[in-house]
Amino acid sequence: MTGQSYAIGFSPPAAKILGTLPEHVEDTMWDVLDAAAGDPWGFRQWNADDPEGEDVRYASVGQLSLTYWINRHLHRLSVLNITWLG
Repeated sequence: MTGQSYAIGFSPPAAKILGTLPEHVEDTMWDVLDAAAGDPWGFRQWNADDPEGEDVRYASVGQLSLTYWINRHLHRLSVLNITWLG
């Protein structure tokens, strides 16, 4: 970790889902993303069997899951998918 938070962006499919989330779920999502921006590798790897996929991470809280990619060169997190089972 470099001490500087990563910027956060959304893929087009994730951005569409973001617009449909209830306010309390969106608040939780931002809390999770704030934690991920401060320590991107703090959440588990999406596919632990993929030795080259260490930059794709999966964060889950209750019924909310986020899949994001860490772009080390641009110092950004790209949210690939948002799943809410509510």
